[in-house]
Amino acid sequence: MRKRPAAQGVFNTPFELGLRMVYLLSALRPLGADLQKLVLLDYAIVYSGDIDGPPSLHTPGPLRGGELLGRRSLIEQGLYLMSTRGLVDAKVDETGIVYCAGPMAPALVGSLCSRYFQMLAQRCQWAADTFGEEDSLALTTQFSDLGHRWGAELESFSGQGSLL
Repeated sequence: MRKRPAAQGVFNTPFELGLRMVYLLSALRPLGADLQKLVLLDYAIVYSGDIDGPPSLHTPGPLRGGELLGRRSLIEQGLYLMSTRGLVDAKVDETGIVYCAGPMAPALVGSLCSRYFQMLAQRCQWAADTFGEEDSLALTTQFSDLGHRWGAELESFSGQGSLL
């Protein structure tokens, strides 16, 4: 008798975060964003209630500020995964790599219609309207200043004054 392989989870995987990036980049359109901005905006859409936005998409945990560090790699992997399907484009400019919604992004965003994806689209639009014009440095400063709401895990351990 063969054992069935363990089911691969969907939560906190490159697939989940890549899917959120497609929604976020679609809301930011025609603007793009670098990885730092996407990490911060992902936090903003998931925990929007922390920054005077709509109610949070996910239930806020007590150490959620620490998620900023752990998500960076997953978001990067998710962006790559979504780029292989035409959902995300990566361009290089004078500032570095900028990610944009790919040509297939509208089809995906328009096809998922569960309540969760409707709320995700709303949070992404709110984040794009609120923070879309900000550059990564300004957002990093702004989110670091809000760190007191998220707990001590956002306190500085680097010479630059922030974990972000």
